[in-house]
Amino acid sequence: MRIDVRPTERAGDPIARALVENARELGWDLETAASAAVYLIESDLDDETIDRVTRELLVDPVLERLADAAGLPGSQVVEIHPLPGVMDPPALTIERAIRDLLELDDRVAIRVATARRYDLVGTSRDDANAIARRLLANTVVQGVHVEPWAPTSFPSLPPADQSLRHVEIGTLDDAGLERLSRDGHLFLSLDEMRAIRSFYQEAGREPTDIELETLAQTWSEHCVHKTLKSTITITPPADDAIDWSDRPGHTRHADGSITIDNLLKSTVAAATFELIEEGVDWTRSVFVDNAGIIAFDDAHCVCVKVETHNHPSAIEPYGGAATGIGGCIRDIIGTGLGAKPIASTDVFCVAPFDADVPAGCLPPRRVLREVVRGVRDYGNRMGIPTVNGAVFFDERYIGNPLVYCGCVGVMPNDATHGDAKPGDRIIALGGRTGRDGIHGATFSSAELTDSHADEFSHAVQIGNAIEEKRTLDAILHARDHGSGCLFSAITDCGAGGFSSAVGEMGEALGAEVYLDRAPLKYDGLRYDEVWISESQERMVLAVPEANLEALRAICDEEHVEMADLGTFGTPERELVLHFDGTEVGRLPMAFLHDGIPMPTRHATWTPAEAVRAEPDAKGLIKLRLFRLLTHPDIASKRSIIRQYDHEVQGNTVVKPLVGRMGEGPGDAAVIQPVPGSSRGLAIGCGMATRLGHPDEPGSDPYKMALAAIDECVRNLVCVGADPSRIAILDNFCWPSCAKPENLGSLVRAAEGCYDGAKAYRTPFVSGKDSLNNQFRTEDGRTIEIPPTLLITGIGIVEDVDRCVTMDAKPVKGSRFVLVEPSGDTLTDRVRTARYVADQIADGRVLAAHDASEGGVLVALAEMLLASAGIGARCNSFEQWFDEREARYVLQVTSDTPEHASVRITTLAEPTTDEHMYVGGESIDVRSLHQAFTTALAL
Repeated sequence: MRIDVRPTERAGDPIARALVENARELGWDLETAASAAVYLIESDLDDETIDRVTRELLVDPVLERLADAAGLPGSQVVEIHPLPGVMDPPALTIERAIRDLLELDDRVAIRVATARRYDLVGTSRDDANAIARRLLANTVVQGVHVEPWAPTSFPSLPPADQSLRHVEIGTLDDAGLERLSRDGHLFLSLDEMRAIRSFYQEAGREPTDIELETLAQTWSEHCVHKTLKSTITITPPADDAIDWSDRPGHTRHADGSITIDNLLKSTVAAATFELIEEGVDWTRSVFVDNAGIIAFDDAHCVCVKVETHNHPSAIEPYGGAATGIGGCIRDIIGTGLGAKPIASTDVFCVAPFDADVPAGCLPPRRVLREVVRGVRDYGNRMGIPTVNGAVFFDERYIGNPLVYCGCVGVMPNDATHGDAKPGDRIIALGGRTGRDGIHGATFSSAELTDSHADEFSHAVQIGNAIEEKRTLDAILHARDHGSGCLFSAITDCGAGGFSSAVGEMGEALGAEVYLDRAPLKYDGLRYDEVWISESQERMVLAVPEANLEALRAICDEEHVEMADLGTFGTPERELVLHFDGTEVGRLPMAFLHDGIPMPTRHATWTPAEAVRAEPDAKGLIKLRLFRLLTHPDIASKRSIIRQYDHEVQGNTVVKPLVGRMGEGPGDAAVIQPVPGSSRGLAIGCGMATRLGHPDEPGSDPYKMALAAIDECVRNLVCVGADPSRIAILDNFCWPSCAKPENLGSLVRAAEGCYDGAKAYRTPFVSGKDSLNNQFRTEDGRTIEIPPTLLITGIGIVEDVDRCVTMDAKPVKGSRFVLVEPSGDTLTDRVRTARYVADQIADGRVLAAHDASEGGVLVALAEMLLASAGIGARCNSFEQWFDEREARYVLQVTSDTPEHASVRITTLAEPTTDEHMYVGGESIDVRSLHQAFTTALAL
C-alpha cells in the first residue's frame, strides 16, 4: 500500500520553495516544484484499517491532504527512498504507532518505509536526476527514482563477502606505499607507511585489511594531533613580539633557531599545568577526557568541549553540521562517568554570498543555511539550548567552510573520572551500525578537492537526534543507579567508530572484540566496515559483568539497544578482533598507540610588513556606521539565532539576543547549570582571524591568539563573569602544515595561547585542531583558509541576579563610557577586565558591551538599537572606528570611580528621542535597527 501526503494550499510548501531556490543557486532554472511525503506499508491489514491508520496517524487534517500519484502537470517526478536495509527512523516510529493504535502484538507482520516525492516543473529527466543526487539524496543510504516507486515487496541486500583479506605491504616500495595510502583512503605519510611495513616485516606476515584500517584511524591527524604534538624547529625574527626566554620545552640553538619539543605540550598544555602549580585549583580534568572539567560548586562540576566538522560539512552541510553537534554532545555524555548536556554553541566561517564558486564547491549561502539547519534540528530535537555563537565571512572559506560545534554539561563531583577494569564487558549502547561514516577520521585529515563530493560521500554520517536523546537518558539513569554507577568508564563512538572508542578505552588493558555481535542498520556490512563505521548515536561502556542485567533493564525501559561486544583485558595487552568464528585482526596496543613516528618538522615565519596606523577619517560618520552595521561579520544574526531553541531546559538567564525588543547581539550567554542555585555559568567566544593571515599587512598569528583570548574574556566579563574563574578551549583550523610557512603561523598562534592564558590566568581545559583545510580546484589552484583560531570560554557568575546585558537602559543621569587599558601590556589588559568585573559586581554598570569589529561607535550603536526609545548625544572623540583590543563600552551611573590601571573616556549621554548625535550628524536609531537586523538574511 502506497500513501502520498501533500501540504494543503493554505499551509504552503516550504520544502519545495527551498528546493527551487537551492537548484537555482546551482544553475538549474526550475519554474516551480511540489513535495509530498510517501509511506509504503506492507501488511495483511484490510483497506478499512489502512484508511484508519492514514487518517489518524499519517495525515494532519489542518495542514495536509491525501494526494494521488499524478503530480503537477508537466512535471518530472523524482523520489528519494532509503536503500534496502537502511535504518528508517520515522518508519520505525510509525510501525510502533500502528501497533499501539490497533493494539496489535508482534506476531502481526507490519513493515513501513518512508520516502519523499518531488514534482519538478521546467526541467528534463536527466537534470531532475542530477538535482536529486546533488540536493536531495545521500546516495550512500538513499536511492533516487525518476518515477513514482512502489515495489511489490521490500527489497533486501545480498550477503557481504566476509572472507578474510590481507593487504600486501611488505614488498612495496615507497611509491607503492604512497599509492596504497591514498587509494585506500588511509591518508598516512610515507614515514608512517614505512613504520607499518617494518612492523609487519618483523612480524613475518602481511596485515589484514582491518588491522591497516585500525592503524589509519588511530594515527590520523584527527585522532592523534600529530602536527601539534610533533617536534618543530623555527627561527624567530630578530625583532620579535614573543619573549622566547625560559619557555617550557623550548631549546635555543647557537644559530638563533629554536626547537620545540611537542608544540601542544610546550604551549597550550604547559600554560594550564603551570597555572595549576601556581594555585589555580578549580580545574578537575584537562586534556585527558572527551571534555575539560572544572569545579562549579561544592557538589557539581561543569565540562565543555568544542570540535569541528569541516570536511563533511563542505560536502553535505546539513548532515555534516548535524553530526558535528551530535558528536560534540556525545563528547559531553562520554566525559568522566557521564555528564548531562545543558547548552550548545556554534561558530561558522563561510565565504561571502557573492563569492565566485569553483567547481566542486557549494554556494556559500546554501552552506550557511544548511549548517544552521543541521545544528538547529539536532539540538532542538534533543532539547538542548543553543545559546552562543558567531559567523565570520572570508572568500578563502569558499572551498572549505568551518563548522565549530560546542557543548557544555553538568555532572556530580564524584563522576569526573572513569577507567575500564580488567574483565569489564565492552558494551555498545544506542544506534545501530551502518555504512555511513566510513573513513570519516582519515578523510578529515586530507585536502579537499573538486572530486571529493563524489569520492567521499560515504564519510558523511546519518544522524538521529531522538536516538541520542534516548541513549542519554539511559546513561544518566545508569550513572545515578541506586546501587552506584553501573559502568566503570564510557566514551563515544566518534571518529573511527568502534576502532577508536574500544582502542582508546582498552589502551592500558587490551581488548577482545566480537564484531558479529554489533547490531546493524542493515545486512551486507563487512567486518572491517562494522569496525570503522562512524554511524552516530553510539556509546561504548566498560561494564562489570555483575551489572549487566541492571543495565539491560534500564535500556529496555528507555528503548535503547544494548550489545555485548567482548571484554577489556588480554594477557599480552593486545587488540584482538573476531568475526563469525574467525580472528580477523590482532595488534599490540603499544604499537597501535605509540608506534607512530614523530619526525622533526621545520617551520618558517616572515613578519608581514607593518601598516602605519591612521587616525579615523573625519566626516561621513553616518555612512560609515551604516556600512559597518550591514557588514556580514557585524550585522545581526537573528535569522540564524531565532531558529534555535535557546530556552529549552529553562536554565537560560542571558539569551543570545537581548534588550527590550530582543534584537541586541549579546556578548555571551549565562545559564544556571544547577536549578535553584544563584550561581551561573557564562559561555562566550573570541576570534580575531584578521590579525593572523600572513598576507595581511601587519598581521601576526601570535597577536591573533592574544586578541582572541582577550575578546573571549571581554565577552564573558561583560555579562558578569569573574575573570579569575574563566576556563578556555582552543580550536585551531589551519591550511596544510606541510607548508613551512603555515606551520610557522601555527607555532606563533600556539605561543600566543601560552602567553595569553598565563597573563589572564585562564587555563586551557580542552581543545581540538583541524588541519589541511584547503581546497584544490580542478585547474590545480589551492585555496587555503586563513589561519583560524577560535577561543571558547566558560566563566563562573557568582550571582545571576547581577548579570548585565548590552542593551542601553533608560536611566537618567547615566552616561556611556569607554574603558580601556592605561598601557599597552598584557598586564594592562588583564587589569582592565578586573576593573570592569568589579564595577559590574558592585552594581554600578547598567549595560556592558565589548568594542570589537567596527570599533567604539558600532558598539554604542548596537547598545542603542537593542533598546527601544533611547538615543545618545555623543562627545567629540577621535577614535570612533578604532578596533583595538581590550576596550569596553559601559553605561554607568555617575558615581563610577576612576582607577589608575584603566583609562575612562565619557562618550555620550543617553537621550529619549532615538537619535544619535555624533560628529555634527543626526542618525535615526530606528533606521540603524532596520539596516542591522535585515542585512543578513538566509
